[in-house]
Amino acid sequence: MSDIAWIDAAFRAARPQAIGALLRYFRDLDRAEEAFQEACLRALKHWPLNGPPRDPAAWLILVGRNVALDAVRRDRKNEPLPDEEALSESGDAEGELAERLDATHYRDDVLRLLFICCHPDLPATQQIALALRIVSGLSVAAIARAFLVGESAMEQRITRAKRRVQQAQIPYEAPGAVERAERLGAVAAMIYLLFNEGYSASGGEAHIRPPLCEEAIRLARLLLRMFPAEPEIMGLAALLLMQHARAKARLDTDGAIILLEDQDRSLWDRPLIAEAHALIEKALRHGRPGPYQVQAAIAGVHAHAARFDATDWGEIDRLYALLERLQPSPVVSLNRAVATAKLAGPAAALERIAPLAAPLNGYFHFHGVKGALLLQLGRAGEARAAFDRAIALARTPAEAAHIRLQLDRLIKDSQPAS
Repeated sequence: MSDIAWIDAAFRAARPQAIGALLRYFRDLDRAEEAFQEACLRALKHWPLNGPPRDPAAWLILVGRNVALDAVRRDRKNEPLPDEEALSESGDAEGELAERLDATHYRDDVLRLLFICCHPDLPATQQIALALRIVSGLSVAAIARAFLVGESAMEQRITRAKRRVQQAQIPYEAPGAVERAERLGAVAAMIYLLFNEGYSASGGEAHIRPPLCEEAIRLARLLLRMFPAEPEIMGLAALLLMQHARAKARLDTDGAIILLEDQDRSLWDRPLIAEAHALIEKALRHGRPGPYQVQAAIAGVHAHAARFDATDWGEIDRLYALLERLQPSPVVSLNRAVATAKLAGPAAALERIAPLAAPLNGYFHFHGVKGALLLQLGRAGEARAAFDRAIALARTPAEAAHIRLQLDRLIKDSQPAS
């Protein structure tokens, strides 16, 4: 691995801890970010010559704090730190402080940073943008491309988010047990939203954006390291891994959507699936099922089937019934209807989704499922109307093209034989 490659990997891995620690010291997101960036610049000078420090995060925290202290009056609560010249890959001062940081501050610093990005005063889009900028270190330009907005618009979005965080006067002390329990769900939801934006884009030309999925998985693993005994975090990580394992099989070479039943299962990433299965089994042993665990278990049933026609739809239906109790939602009920269609036929599934017409009238997938069920029942005119509505609601060209294929099939089947 080249110097730049391993240094970049070290920066990426250390960023959440370093930014979190610098935020604790200076209580200012901009100052913490600037201090980290300056520390990275100094690392680029020193590390290729001296080799990597024993703890890159500790090195970056120490240097970043020293840099920032040059511009800020020392606070009596701030601990004095050794000069940068005293730092080395083997220096006792760095090693001692690295051990103390790992032992007492690491979890709280990273958790506090995630909590700040997921502050309830922020809209979900600002939460994700702020997390991608502060926690993940993506450039404003990269985040703007991911969300299909201009760079200046994304810069304003992130600036507004920082301002709202500052105005909210969020306490920077270590979060207490009650706050952790309340806010952990918000952090998990943010990571899940980030993954979904990559898994099925909400707009633009690209239907799938793997880098967003991969970043969400990295954050989920980070959260799992901090909460190794929390079953819902295991479930979240397992769900993301299980879904992302199918990435290479979800689109054809032209970018068209390939349905689950038609996917080449040899393209599925089996190591990711195995990792997800292990997490699901570990989570379920705790006996506290939650929505992420159940969704991961559903994805696991699909992954376990060697062929689509070998899928255990009865188990999937039971899991969706449990999910409906844990997290009642029209979307969950719509997904359960797919299992109903496999078990009891399209008429029964159509009856199940009838009450969902009003709450899901603006939802692309509702009209796509409805059209497919009507098509199976031979109700061509109604199927056409449902497909037309789905096309109007499509968020990406791939979604629209997939429905047009259904319409083409319908038109072809309705033409008289010559």
